[in-house]
Amino acid sequence: MTWLASCESEGYVPPGSPDDYKEPMVEANRIVSKNENITINKYIARRGWEMKSTGTGLRYMIYEEGKGDTAKVGQIAVLSYKLSLLDGTLCYDSDKDGVKSFEIAHGGVERGLEEGILKMKVGSKARFILPSHLGWGLPGDGDKIPMKAALLYDVQLLQLK
Repeated sequence: MTWLASCESEGYVPPGSPDDYKEPMVEANRIVSKNENITINKYIARRGWEMKSTGTGLRYMIYEEGKGDTAKVGQIAVLSYKLSLLDGTLCYDSDKDGVKSFEIAHGGVERGLEEGILKMKVGSKARFILPSHLGWGLPGDGDKIPMKAALLYDVQLLQLK
């Protein structure tokens, strides 16, 4: 006799315990992260960019230093931007979609973007490469950004409020 069960089946217990799956999943994530870092580093090298890296994996370069105040947590950042995939696909652009405005460290935008903006002064122009875990992660944004995509932001910090 063959038994079929679904997640909704009363009394069904998946084989093993969650602890049985934890270490293999952690290892799989390490491999994916390592491969993504290799791809990002090759991308940067091909362009000859000198980018700094943070402990989270954000790569950034401020290629034009502004003269205004430095961004701080809790301020509203207003920026112009171009957001692309590393293959060159333009996803979003302030020329078409309007400037982006958000409260720093309050959520609502990619974690890597918030982290990068905190390194800028008003008027600065910068490039950020966000590994997928600092961008839209595993699911993507459900529109133009696919799952597990590293992102390239080219930004100018226009204003802080």
